[in-house]
Amino acid sequence: MELDLTGIHKLAAEQGIDPGTLDDALAEALRLAYLKTPHAARHARVELDERSGNFTVWAADEIPVEPTEDNPYPVPKLGEEYDDTPRDFGRLAAATARQVITQLFRRAEDEKVFGAFSGQKGKLITGIIQQDASDPSNVHVAMGDVEAILPRREQVPGERYRHGERIRVYVVNVARGIKGPEIVVSRSHPELVRKLFEREVPELVSGAVSIMAIAREAGARTKIAVKANTDGVNPKGALIGPGGARVRAVMENLGPEKIDIVDYSDDPAKFVAAALSPAVATGVQVISEKNKTAIAFIHDDQLSLAIGKEGQNARLAAKLTGWKIGIESAEAHAKKVAAEKAAQAAAEAAAPEAE
Repeated sequence: MELDLTGIHKLAAEQGIDPGTLDDALAEALRLAYLKTPHAARHARVELDERSGNFTVWAADEIPVEPTEDNPYPVPKLGEEYDDTPRDFGRLAAATARQVITQLFRRAEDEKVFGAFSGQKGKLITGIIQQDASDPSNVHVAMGDVEAILPRREQVPGERYRHGERIRVYVVNVARGIKGPEIVVSRSHPELVRKLFEREVPELVSGAVSIMAIAREAGARTKIAVKANTDGVNPKGALIGPGGARVRAVMENLGPEKIDIVDYSDDPAKFVAAALSPAVATGVQVISEKNKTAIAFIHDDQLSLAIGKEGQNARLAAKLTGWKIGIESAEAHAKKVAAEKAAQAAAEAAAPEAE
């Protein structure tokens, strides 16, 4: 039987497939196809002749071996090989070859895609929204000839994704799936905000400024803690930009989402106070460094600002710092402290009289 191996090898080379890999896959596929034919021998191998394109099915029959006391269940021996290529095997062989070639080509294409995108994990990519009626829960994002998946869990609540619109997404994962490479992207990931700022702020790229922490409730609010690594650099000012141009450019990609930029500090009390911005804390008492708990004291007129709508500001401050933050009235705390001091003074004054 003959196959056009020269033409097949040429196509394989264009796809970057090694001829040896192709021949091995083709020989194994032809062997399996032979085993499905009537009266096929149990033991067979397929030999390919690269020059002529001929292939031969070499079969071997089992020869029983007499059992012995030492070997009561001997493995049968194989007899001499003989040509058992079926006469009407041509059509089946051609179909098998097409199937193997298609699979190898698809696998090679998948490997190219995987190789191209495996290095994109953790990066920002621009794509075009492609809605899929058969997959309504996910949004498909076209990036060249490849489609990434924006699953519901990575979407921003309330954000609308219109077919044909350009969108910036964060690459969460690139993996080999059953149907080829699976590229999962996100619009709700906190790192999306970091990558958007890196596009606008040269100081982040140069290392003069670092984003130390990000806390995000996608679609509503994000808090970012920044730190300067170079003397004379204002980290908050670097992210805000002249006239707020840089932070506005980022916010244009996030819709109505608000962004708070605060100063990072190694001092937990200072960091907690800054994290509660835009509310101003009059003081922060660290209760336990081990358990990371603290109480922030806020003026009565700013308590609602510190807590935020449905507790959002306090919740994001806790995420940003990694501390459990209690919020108390500064006025009530001052009265409590004054009362305790007065009681202590009265007790001290009464002590000599008792003596």
